[in-house]
Amino acid sequence: MSKHRELIIGVASVACFLFILFGSAYTLPEGRQALITQFGRVVGNPVTSAGLHWKVPLIQEVRYFDKRILEWDGDSNQIPTKDKKFIWVDTTARWRISDAVKFAQTMRAENAAQTRLDSILDGATRDVISNHNLVEAVRNTNTIFDRIKKRNQRKDSPDELVQATDVEMEEEITGELEAISVGRERLSAMILERAKDKLGDLGIELIDVQLRRIAYEKSVEEKVYERMISERKRIAEKIRSIGKGEQAKIQGKLNRDLKEIESTAYRKSQEIKGRAEAEAISIYARSLSQDAAFYEFTRTLDAYKKTLKGKGNFIMSTDSDFLRLMQQKR
Repeated sequence: MSKHRELIIGVASVACFLFILFGSAYTLPEGRQALITQFGRVVGNPVTSAGLHWKVPLIQEVRYFDKRILEWDGDSNQIPTKDKKFIWVDTTARWRISDAVKFAQTMRAENAAQTRLDSILDGATRDVISNHNLVEAVRNTNTIFDRIKKRNQRKDSPDELVQATDVEMEEEITGELEAISVGRERLSAMILERAKDKLGDLGIELIDVQLRRIAYEKSVEEKVYERMISERKRIAEKIRSIGKGEQAKIQGKLNRDLKEIESTAYRKSQEIKGRAEAEAISIYARSLSQDAAFYEFTRTLDAYKKTLKGKGNFIMSTDSDFLRLMQQKR
């Protein structure tokens, strides 16, 4: 009987030992952090290193929290801008639990943190967007205006050729744009600054905020598209008109160059022809001075060939000087 009792006591001792052993050990996985609570109160600092850890069994509990960077996606909100344009704004953010103790005391769970993020970030986004014009949430810089300004400064420079039509077209397009003073990235930074302090009291570190999507509401979206289409058509017509003007300039230059080439060729041909005629006259003069009678004889024969060929009737006197060679005796 004593042996049986000893066996029961031994088994109970081993079971108690194993219960205490497994009740005092816990494993912390990668990407997680843990808090030890005793009777609902936090004991010690957060445990952040992965691996096997120990606690007091029965009276201490382990609460796990994520220590990775988490993502928050807000719902699309309709917000009026400073220039009275209603838009839908979709915001996203990244955050992480920076103080697990403070987070456990205020939020208790990540679901509650997501709800708190909704209210704080949506409020900050609404405040920032409603205090600025729509263009500030669309563009980041005035690069296109700076480029036009630089090209206008270089337009008269002999070192660089800048097409005036290109500058004119860019000025035409940018004429419909509005310069910005803040920009989209700065608006995101302002939302981050406004929400960061409030979330810091909750043990949450807000890493960044981005305006993911901005769109008009459906009631004005079609009108905006129609206006955009009409503006693009007007700019296209402007481009066509400038192209036709450039075509006329090129055609005029081509005609001018062609006439210049033709006039130069005509002048050279006349010079050559003049020199040839002068040379021919010089040859005739030299031949005439050598034997005037022979020259007269050959010229008269040429006149007979041209005049008396074919059939025809001539009425002239017998003493005509034209028939003088025919009247001469051999």
